[in-house]
Amino acid sequence: MRRIGIPLERVPDEALLAGLMTGDPEIAVAFVRRFQHRVFGVAVAVVGDIQLAEDIAQQTFERACRHAQVYDPRRGSVPTWLSAIAHNLAIDAVRARKATPVDPADLENMMETVADTPERHALSAEAAADLRRAVGKLPREQARALVMAGIYGMTAQQVADFEQIPLGTAKTRIRAAMGKVRASLATRQVDHD
Repeated sequence: MRRIGIPLERVPDEALLAGLMTGDPEIAVAFVRRFQHRVFGVAVAVVGDIQLAEDIAQQTFERACRHAQVYDPRRGSVPTWLSAIAHNLAIDAVRARKATPVDPADLENMMETVADTPERHALSAEAAADLRRAVGKLPREQARALVMAGIYGMTAQQVADFEQIPLGTAKTRIRAAMGKVRASLATRQVDHD
């Protein structure tokens, strides 16, 4: 573009994006400089972590370079397109944080922790003990699903994938477990009143 007499700073967004496909490093630098603050702002607003936002911004520009040819100006401006890429990558990063795989052995240990034991009663508040007791009485598969969803923040789909069960089964287990725990806690509350 400079080659045709227009400084890169004045080249329209769409033309600069199209220039990425030439592989010219000067165009790539100009493109990043023009949009880096916007992309970083979107990423940091979603993830709330500067280092992770920088990584997402880099991934956004890499993706833009790889997919510049599919940009459709009828669907939005270049800044809007880049913001959408950054937003989607940031959402994926947030989801990935929540979906940290759990070693089944760790999950078993955790299940033992929430089970009803005398030591836990002595060290815990009464409400926490009631909750552990209610979870400990659940069928094992329901308790595992509830712990994965409630403590690890996994979605029903992630629970289904981890347990290698259908999504509907995972939802049923989580819902049934929550219902039983609620009923158990309500019963204990009535007994205390």
